[in-house]
Amino acid sequence: MGKPLWFKPLWFKRRLLMASVSTGLVSGLVLAGPAAAAQDEETNVQNLPPVEVTAPPPSAVRRSAPPRPVARIGAPASASPRTRLYVYPTSPGTGRGLDVDKVPSAINAVDASQIRRTASPDIAIALQQYVPGLSINEVTGNPFQPDVQFRGFVASPLAGTPQGLAVYQNGVRINEAFSDTVNWDLIPTAAIRSAVVVTNNPAYGLNALGGAIDLQMKNGFNYQGAEIDIMGGSFGRIQGSAQWGKQVDKNWSVYGALEGVHDNGFRNFSQSDVRRFYGDVGYRFEGNEFHLNGGVANNSLAGPSTVPAELLQQYWGATYTTPQTVSNKVGYLNLTGKVEATPTWTFEGTAHLRSFKQSTVDGNPTDAQPCVDPTLLCFGSDTVPAFGLNGVQLANTFAPDAILGEIDRTSTKSTTFGVSGQATNSDQLFGHENRFVVGASYDVSSTRFTGSAELGTIGTNYVVTGSGVFLGASGDPTSVGPVSLRTVNQYQGLYALDTFNVDDRFAVTAGGRFNAARVTLMDQLGTALHGDHTYDRFNPIIGGTYKITSEVTAYAGYSEANRVPTPLELGCADPTRPCIIGQFLIADPPLQQVVSKTFEAGFRGTKELNIGSLGWKIGAYRATNYDDILATPIPGLTGFGFFQNVGRTRRQGVEAEVSLKSNVLQFQASYAFLDARFLDALTLGSESPFADADGNIQVLPGNHIPRLPSHLIKASIEYAVTDVWKVGGDALFVSSQYFVGDESNQFPKLPSYTVFNLHTSYQVTKNLQLYGRVANIFDNRYSTLGTFFDREALPNFTNGGAEFNDPRSLSPARPRAFYAGMRMTF
Repeated sequence: MGKPLWFKPLWFKRRLLMASVSTGLVSGLVLAGPAAAAQDEETNVQNLPPVEVTAPPPSAVRRSAPPRPVARIGAPASASPRTRLYVYPTSPGTGRGLDVDKVPSAINAVDASQIRRTASPDIAIALQQYVPGLSINEVTGNPFQPDVQFRGFVASPLAGTPQGLAVYQNGVRINEAFSDTVNWDLIPTAAIRSAVVVTNNPAYGLNALGGAIDLQMKNGFNYQGAEIDIMGGSFGRIQGSAQWGKQVDKNWSVYGALEGVHDNGFRNFSQSDVRRFYGDVGYRFEGNEFHLNGGVANNSLAGPSTVPAELLQQYWGATYTTPQTVSNKVGYLNLTGKVEATPTWTFEGTAHLRSFKQSTVDGNPTDAQPCVDPTLLCFGSDTVPAFGLNGVQLANTFAPDAILGEIDRTSTKSTTFGVSGQATNSDQLFGHENRFVVGASYDVSSTRFTGSAELGTIGTNYVVTGSGVFLGASGDPTSVGPVSLRTVNQYQGLYALDTFNVDDRFAVTAGGRFNAARVTLMDQLGTALHGDHTYDRFNPIIGGTYKITSEVTAYAGYSEANRVPTPLELGCADPTRPCIIGQFLIADPPLQQVVSKTFEAGFRGTKELNIGSLGWKIGAYRATNYDDILATPIPGLTGFGFFQNVGRTRRQGVEAEVSLKSNVLQFQASYAFLDARFLDALTLGSESPFADADGNIQVLPGNHIPRLPSHLIKASIEYAVTDVWKVGGDALFVSSQYFVGDESNQFPKLPSYTVFNLHTSYQVTKNLQLYGRVANIFDNRYSTLGTFFDREALPNFTNGGAEFNDPRSLSPARPRAFYAGMRMTF
């Protein structure tokens, strides 16, 4: 990365890096100034907020005993000399980052000003708008629980989705213990200071196959003042947030953020309520810093999921089977500390405790049906008995013309405790600048998972009404009986990274991480789910950067990463005994861990122009997964499937971005190409109309992986018409993608779509801003994801009860929506 021309000489750079953390700046990504000023914070190098550094003039500094410079956040204009430094996180700790010129991978960062500009309580919206190659879809049908896809890897709240991204909040991994899911609704968006997408770096541990999303939160040292933000608009959306930060004296700080959102949704039965709080108390002295922070959330979310295309043609807000609800609750507490032991050694540590509870209610079709003897119930056929919880065959108490359904309920309660430590050294090595990081982490999680299935009837509005009759173990060889499972996950990691400056232009980074995992399953109702699985692996990294000119940097790197099977996947991995994916577990055969090997290379640069700061980058990558894990449906059994290793898959692509930033204009545009394919042949069950007589499709090497669009084009602009009035807009183009279930690539693709949004703001007074936003201004009706469904499971009530003809089931996007809000700062 090319530095600004006013950057200090090389020998001074190491001391600036020390200064960048002497006040506890997390990963070097900081918000400058008080709350009111933070709204218009200037960013320059690839959207990274700068660290303002002041230090004695070079002539007054001696190498043998250098005085410590002082890093100031938003230093006053009188501070002299002043230098801006841009650093980037390279490890999950909350300490110092690495000078961006030395990072051997792509740089993707979103700051608080960009998050605020989206006016969304969901951080995924800002990530989609500003990070090349990242997109979202609402597979659950809920705007607060999106799937985040980056380079063909997913961080999803939906249990059963193979997860390929690690997500960190203040250095703590927040992928949930039982299924590695990421519940975006639990993250307090107003309190996020920066969101960084890290690639090609195994230091971020398990699940970082495609990268890691590193969220750093605000505290009273880097955010001072108060802000109240209230917004309302279409579909009953009402949202509000309040945040306050204060540096009490030279040593203490306090920060708190409270958020609440109510949304009726544009679809039937899709109301959601989000309630979140985050707080931080900090203490620092002489370069040492300690924080106690934590948060709670209690959210009720409706997730109507995908809906048959024929129902959408009648009404865009249609749903298929109801209820589909999720209740998420979380409470967490983190203690972090950083000690500047010497001018070149920094030690930091984190201890964290997290309690998570999720309850789901899922209305579905059922395989329960009257037997040959209509007074009894069978399962899967009219000869296989359906049993109750007492093991006795169920009597058929339903009306002869009743359409049977099933309400599946699950409860997941997890408690996670973890500790981590990291040391960073900036001593010279063989007379050259060098940065060495070594760290270790230990996390243990205990989960209690339960599931039950209640029979009911389905009305013409596709609402499932429970009967109070619960299924016991039923079916041959399948079973939907009650589940009670306790699991324990133990994850250990040891990593080291070293960046060595060969000369003023060339830097080399090398290192790796050793991961050890143990996953224990203890069946509380029998022995079928008992299991004890261990995995370990060393993942290396090697890379380098070269400054071609003062404004252009080239980078290249290679790394490996792994993820281990989750308790959910291990509990549903027997093809002879499939389960309802994400709902019920049956057996515990072993699965192999997934290993990803990634190459990445590119160029990036910055240049100061008369009209603003120009930033650009272009890069390419190739990631190959070995023993990839996929959820495989079972033909003829609605919702049933199992997890299996499917061999090798590959994701490769190109990303390019250009940005221009000034006091008057903020512009950013990007293009990303993704080629994601299976590399080995396999047979999969599918509801695809091209499935064979057994309900299977044949996947050939070279077939594209579904749900991953090949082209993403993004653009956003904001222009200051006057000093107080700004207008802007953004656009997103997503190319066509294959349907989930069409791994053989025989069915026509889900169509591409383009969506445009507009926004404006008016600064009425210094402390009062009014703003508005129009989403999807052309009211484009499009779907973000498509799959297939069992057309024979339920009748089409909109067509007189006839059978469905169209096999497609779609996730409809939100129609045009209007929002207006008010932001007050104090």
